Amino acid sequence: MLSAPSAVRSCARRTASRALVARRNASTSSHHHDEHHHDADPHSYEGFATPFWRNVVLAGLGVAAFYKWAPAPGEDVYLTRWIAMYTRPEQYWLDINAKHTALSQEVSDQSLLFRDAKQPAVHRLRYPQRFEQHSPFLAPVGLTVSTRDLESHVASLIQISFVLDDRLSFIRQSFIHEMISFSLPFLLIPLAAAALPNVDFDRMGSVALVGAFAGLDLFQNNSVAFDAASSTLFSRDADGALTRIASTNTGGRILAGCALSDSFYFAGLFTSINGVPAVNVASYTPSSNSVAALGSNGPNGEVESVFCDPRDRKVWVGGSFSSPASAVAVWDLESDTWQQPPFGGLTGAQAKVVSITTNSSDDSLFFAGSFVTRFGSSRVLNGTNNPNIPPSSGATPFSSSLVPVPLSASQVQGSPSSSASGFSDISNILCPSEPEGPGNSWFAADGSEAVITVRTFSFMSVSGIRLGNTFQSDHGTTSFSVTTIPDNGIQSLQFVDPITGENRTCSNPCPLSTDSSVLYQDFLFPDSLAITGVQIRLSGFTGASAGLHMLQLLSSGAFASSVDDNNAISCFAPNPSNTTRTGSWAAKVANTEIAGTVQTVLVSSVPVGTSSSSGPTFTWVPYVSAAGNYDIYLLVPGCNNFQDCAERTSVKVVVFPGEDLPPNVMTIPQQNTEDASVLIYSGPILPSTPDFVTTITMSLADDPTGSGQGGRFEIVADRVQLNLRSANIDGTSAGNSTSTTVGGQRGFGFLEWPRSLTISADGTSSLPNSSITASDALGFEVLNGIGGLAGLTPAPRAISAVAHHSSGTIFFGGNFTLTAGSASGASNILAFRNGALSVLPDGGLNGAVTSLVLSGDLLFVGGSFRDTRGGTTGGRLGGLALYDVAKNTWSPLGAGVNGDVTDLGLHSGRLQVVGSFTQIESLQSGLGINAGGLATWDINSSRWVNSGGFTAGRMTLVANGTSAQFVAGNVGASRKYGASGMIMLQNGEDGVPRVSPIATDLGQSTQGSVAPAAAATAVSNRRRFHATTPWSHVSRLFTRQTPSSSLLPLPPTPESPAPAVLAGSFWEKDKKERTVVGGNFTFVQSGTSTVSQALAIYDPESGSLTGLSGTQLSGTVRAILIDGDKLYVGGQFTMADSNVNALAVYDLASNQWDINGLQPLQGASGSTPVVRSITKSSSNSGNIIVAGSFAQAGSLRCPGVCALDINSKQWNNLGSGVQGEVSSIAYAGDSQDILFAGGSLALTDNTPGNVLQYAFNTSTWTIVGSASALPGPVTAIEVNDRNASSVFAAGQADGAPFLSHWDGQNWSALDSTLTGSTTIAQLSMVPLQDTHSGQGVIQPDRMLMVSGSLVDRTYGNVSSALYDGQTIIPYIVASSPTGSSGSVSSLFRSLATFSFEQRKFLAVGVVILISIAIAAGVVFLIALIGILWTLFSRKDDKLKYEGEEEEDDSTHHRPSSLLEHINAATRTTILGTSPYQDYSTEKEDEKARSEQDPFGADASNFARAETPSDAMGGILQEETSRPAHARYSFDGTGEGELPISAGAELEVLDDRDPAWWYARDVKTGREGVVPAAYLY
Repeated sequence: MLSAPSAVRSCARRTASRALVARRNASTSSHHHDEHHHDADPHSYEGFATPFWRNVVLAGLGVAAFYKWAPAPGEDVYLTRWIAMYTRPEQYWLDINAKHTALSQEVSDQSLLFRDAKQPAVHRLRYPQRFEQHSPFLAPVGLTVSTRDLESHVASLIQISFVLDDRLSFIRQSFIHEMISFSLPFLLIPLAAAALPNVDFDRMGSVALVGAFAGLDLFQNNSVAFDAASSTLFSRDADGALTRIASTNTGGRILAGCALSDSFYFAGLFTSINGVPAVNVASYTPSSNSVAALGSNGPNGEVESVFCDPRDRKVWVGGSFSSPASAVAVWDLESDTWQQPPFGGLTGAQAKVVSITTNSSDDSLFFAGSFVTRFGSSRVLNGTNNPNIPPSSGATPFSSSLVPVPLSASQVQGSPSSSASGFSDISNILCPSEPEGPGNSWFAADGSEAVITVRTFSFMSVSGIRLGNTFQSDHGTTSFSVTTIPDNGIQSLQFVDPITGENRTCSNPCPLSTDSSVLYQDFLFPDSLAITGVQIRLSGFTGASAGLHMLQLLSSGAFASSVDDNNAISCFAPNPSNTTRTGSWAAKVANTEIAGTVQTVLVSSVPVGTSSSSGPTFTWVPYVSAAGNYDIYLLVPGCNNFQDCAERTSVKVVVFPGEDLPPNVMTIPQQNTEDASVLIYSGPILPSTPDFVTTITMSLADDPTGSGQGGRFEIVADRVQLNLRSANIDGTSAGNSTSTTVGGQRGFGFLEWPRSLTISADGTSSLPNSSITASDALGFEVLNGIGGLAGLTPAPRAISAVAHHSSGTIFFGGNFTLTAGSASGASNILAFRNGALSVLPDGGLNGAVTSLVLSGDLLFVGGSFRDTRGGTTGGRLGGLALYDVAKNTWSPLGAGVNGDVTDLGLHSGRLQVVGSFTQIESLQSGLGINAGGLATWDINSSRWVNSGGFTAGRMTLVANGTSAQFVAGNVGASRKYGASGMIMLQNGEDGVPRVSPIATDLGQSTQGSVAPAAAATAVSNRRRFHATTPWSHVSRLFTRQTPSSSLLPLPPTPESPAPAVLAGSFWEKDKKERTVVGGNFTFVQSGTSTVSQALAIYDPESGSLTGLSGTQLSGTVRAILIDGDKLYVGGQFTMADSNVNALAVYDLASNQWDINGLQPLQGASGSTPVVRSITKSSSNSGNIIVAGSFAQAGSLRCPGVCALDINSKQWNNLGSGVQGEVSSIAYAGDSQDILFAGGSLALTDNTPGNVLQYAFNTSTWTIVGSASALPGPVTAIEVNDRNASSVFAAGQADGAPFLSHWDGQNWSALDSTLTGSTTIAQLSMVPLQDTHSGQGVIQPDRMLMVSGSLVDRTYGNVSSALYDGQTIIPYIVASSPTGSSGSVSSLFRSLATFSFEQRKFLAVGVVILISIAIAAGVVFLIALIGILWTLFSRKDDKLKYEGEEEEDDSTHHRPSSLLEHINAATRTTILGTSPYQDYSTEKEDEKARSEQDPFGADASNFARAETPSDAMGGILQEETSRPAHARYSFDGTGEGELPISAGAELEVLDDRDPAWWYARDVKTGREGVVPAAYLY
């Protein structure tokens, strides 16, 4: 009996043997033959006669047949052929169309025979050329066909078919009806997409079009000429592209607009829109593309402002009109009627409203303009003028009505003071009750100036001071000055001369009368001041020292504080101001951050939800000394100082001004963060008497705002301040009793109308006091500041724009200058904050303001100013300014524009600027960017960007719509796309290319600026004849030189005004494509002040332009080539401090010029050399071909064309060279081994030929065709897809253009409609996305693009056209900055070569089905390979088993089932050995298996043996082993495999299998199978 360990190792070897057999069979199952036992389920025989292999063979034959008989790449697929079998061919429908046309004409002819033949009316058309642009049958190219009347047209066709003559057969009628019913759905499709050929730009890579233009558009034959005398409305899409919508009558203006629902409402001064009668106001509906008038009784004058109110669905308009109301009218969308505003209209001044907007919370409407508001009515009030104050000639009725500030609790000091008895106490003069003398006067110390300081330690509203001189012997004051505390400013004072009665002003010093008849004098500040004290310096005196009898501080009218201690009795008053209250009130002290100054208020805390009637109340009862017109302000302390913002809410304030005067009720919010003074009443106030007192009562609002804190609200009571505005005495005075006439409050240029107001009023006379809001004080202050009603003449004044900041500050601008009040000296723009006017830095602006736009804390201002009033920006504002609300600073937008700004708009983070300007100014002197009334400022990058569209004229409106922006103005020309000489072209939708203008505008020297575009003559795209008209707007593409022979010079071309881009090339760096452009332009690099010119690198992703480092070129660039990192630049230029002339080289990698060793070009007979072409042939890669107008390069004579060695920079002739001037170069052949040169040329033997051919392989020049085949010099040449037998040439001869084709044998002239003044700059073959029907010399899948300055006898001025071999088709029209016709110089692309061949694509559904079939076939093929591999492997094993001795050990396999793996893992855990056991016994019955394998699986998967020794003892053989080492590492991730590392020591336990050995790791003791080849 064997020992237990030996048995275990023997079992492991048998297990390894089974694993080896399993790996060889590549199967997860096994079987074996036993002469005493057979498998219950033996494998069936597998051969090639089974159905499976039959199907495989059939499928293979099918694939082979499909491959053999499938359609060729150029053929249609079977599905297409099948569909074509059951559809009628195209010719069939063409025949039907022709027959229908003939029948229609026949019916029309018959109808004319019966029509009354009378002389038709003569229609005199402004543009008669329209008749020549329409065909009776087919719409010509470029025509946008209207489908508006399509149904009626179709109905007419049907009617015609029913009234056909009896001679028409029934079959022909059936064909017509079939055609109509079949074509109707397709007729409803817009036809504009078919107007232009469908160029495939994407096939050429990136494509750019450059030239001398400021705007361009795709050609449309239905475009309308612009008239600068009328106003045109445009829509502006997200990219800025412009689309014309409508135009007014001649002399009309569009000034304002807004969007509501799906319509845009616009207004101005006009009588019709697109011929539709509409007076001053109209609407545009984008969905129907229609304009309509708004009723018949709209405004009868000019409308300058429009506001759309989505809340009430109304359109408010303001302007200069009298009906349906004065200056303001309302269009109600629900009733479709015009209505008067609730306040009845506005009048006074110019009686016009220029701006209508809302406050920041949309609770009120703001009206601004030139008008006068009146609140309340004039009435006579019986009252007294402070009966206790003695009269004085040094006071006025107004100043005598001001209640003095009580100073009994204040600190009053006089220094140095006299020691004289009865004259040393300064308090004697505060409120003297007796005549002047001891105990009622004060003296300063002898021989010195004196200073009197008064401190109240809390803020008070003071209008001035009252001083009474002492007339004691040897004492008196002659002059003084007043300094206010805490600002320490010496104040200007206004007073009445007691002798002459004249109003006078003084500052330092001010005179004090020494006339004993003048009891006192009142000195007033220009406006009331909030101060805590004053310091009076007595600088002049008579006798021994200065002295005073009376000193008082005059309030602004009257006052009352919530703190009783502050309500002391005033001088000459019978009683003090007082207060009453209900509820619980407590004192609260704020931190004023001013030394020695406190701010004490009363607060009351109430639970949230408390009603106004049950909450606390606070009533102020101010002492009012005299009747008059007063403004009552409620002082609301800021919550920041008290740190109670979360608790604040709103309060209701009720003012009772006097008997028979109605109370005024207002709701005031108290959540202001800073101290605010809120106007709560303006109007007449009766004086305090024993029978009546004015009261101001505050309580919790009916609908409190805010949510409170901790479930409670807090309301704050501080002070009320009454500011006296007028106290005009009417009638005679009996003592101090007077009869006072008071009038309503007046304001200028501003009105706030709360939406919540439901009252009806008449603003043309007076508005009720109950309609006054806190913001209306703005108008009151402005009217006072301009000098009252007298200040409205003779110069017109107006508030033109209003913007409400989220902080509550109202910014307003217009045409005004204030000469009085707290904002005296401010011009054209002001802020209104905390109830008072606030001057902006530097006193405002030095010109009128027309528009304001807020973006956060940035206030953009537009107008006719050039600088601030103080001139602090050096004249750089230029009609545009930026005011930073947070920083309180002015900033320019670049340098502004060179004209007036009329309106501003904000859209997508960009500011749109419109006005009457032609250029954007640059910070660099002499530079500018063309902008014909429309410019765009990017707020994020702080730079000017392309506006997207092009206009030339005076723009008046920019407004946001629901889906687009709208602009309007009087323009002489407009294009959909605005671009400074360059656009990018891509494939678009419906065959319309996608146009992307350059994002940054290029500039020019302002010294050559053009006249205002508004005065430009209207330009039409219609047919024009320019045979004798000079071309004055295109860049000089060619320079005339005198050749050495009798050759004709190249056609003269005009100058090209900047900015013009004449050449370009694409350059890829760091996997990012950029564009290098050259021409005649200047620009300032973004974020710098560096001026670059002639060359730029454009990044389309960022939209930025970068100049080339180093010295700038001086001149014009006309040719560019990029070879690797080398940039070759040609043109007509020089470079300072170098000998560069017409050609330069730049190293893009090192970012510097590479001109060392480059010999300059020289012109003939001292003329200027010009390079027009720089190219490179793939067959001559070591040279750059330079062509143009020059005589030699360096010392080498090579007229017209020369080769430059890339490495040595040496010049070489091409062959024997040529004579003359070269305008264009093109290549033919697959390797570009043939060069075609066009121009005014001749061979060296003087044989003329305007097109020459150079063969690189033979280095010879030959003439293409005969010398007389081409009528004149060639300006452009193009090879059709490198085919040397298809060459196109264009030029000019005898003042007329020509276009010719070379077919390899002869030149043939091509018919075209181009007229005499045409100049062709480039010919370029472009691929199409579809095909054309032309049967000429150009294949159907391409067209020839003809670019330059073209004049077509049918369509007028065109910049690029497409030629299909028979017809010139206008494609692109361009305009110069002045609105005249522009030109295109070239089209360049990123792909050097591309295929014109059009590929046919299957439908998406078919492609999906084919993809599924291919995928299924691939899966089937993989499965087939796997099956074949398995079958052949089993066949080898079967043969081996048949030849071997069948022993039990040879049939052992590795466990293959999941259950066997689990059992193997269990054995490993228990025995600590290999998991492999003898599984051959599992083929026997269950009982035998249980006896031989005590660890086999049962229902519970638990081992049944008590110990491994007991289970395995005595049944296995003794083990033999040998040492080994690992040659390679083995990961051993499979079941039963042993992971090893190279060099590890192993013990081989079983090596009977040649491929896999069973081994043990000596270090770890782990066992498993490893590849035999990995051991040695």
